[in-house]
Amino acid sequence: MPAFKITTVGASAGIILTKETLARLRVKKGDKLYLTEAPGNAFRLTPYDPEFARQMEQAEQVMHEDREVLRALAK
Repeated sequence: MPAFKITTVGASAGIILTKETLARLRVKKGDKLYLTEAPGNAFRLTPYDPEFARQMEQAEQVMHEDREVLRALAK
């Protein structure tokens, strides 16, 4: 498991990700990463926006429940 050292970046603190870690996360320089809580008092670093995922789940639910309304609107 890779370990990361906290370093100074301007007036802030940051971590430097190795090329291997960037590849495993499937991200590149300039992409956003999100820190989310995980079970067992842990954290997860992910490129997937949990708020966007929640919104998509709600949209899919509406599309499923109101299928006939959406079909009529599409005509």
